[in-house]
Amino acid sequence: MYLDTHTVAWLYEGKLKNFPKNLLLMMAKSELLISPMVVLELAYLYEIKRVQEPSDKVIDTLNKTIDLKICDLPYSQVIAEAIEQTWTRDPFDRIIVAQAAVTQSILVTKDENILKHYAHAIWKEKT
Repeated sequence: MYLDTHTVAWLYEGKLKNFPKNLLLMMAKSELLISPMVVLELAYLYEIKRVQEPSDKVIDTLNKTIDLKICDLPYSQVIAEAIEQTWTRDPFDRIIVAQAAVTQSILVTKDENILKHYAHAIWKEKT
C-alpha cells in the first residue's frame, strides 16, 4: 500500500482524525510504502513553508514509528509508467501514481483527481 504526500504529512503530524477509521485499520495491517517522489515533494513543501519539518526528518520518524519504507522499484520502470499517466500535468502526482501503478498497488490519497483516474486509489475501504 502506497501513501500520497499529504497522507504522509498528516501521519507525521498525528492528524489521524483526517483519515476514515476503516482506512486507518487497513493501513495498520499493510506494508506502507512511498515513492521517492514523496520525499522530494515534502522537501519542496518545506522549502515553501507549507510543512514545518524537512523531509528526511519526516520519513525517518515514520520509518521508526510505522515502518514506512521508500519503494526501490527501478526508476526507469516508474518513469515508463509515468509517461502513461497523461491525465495530469503535475509531475509529483504523475510519478507517485506511477510508482503504485507499476505493481497495480493501492495508493492512499484524498486527491480527487487521483481518485478519479487511478483505479487502485482509495480514501475509504473498498467494499
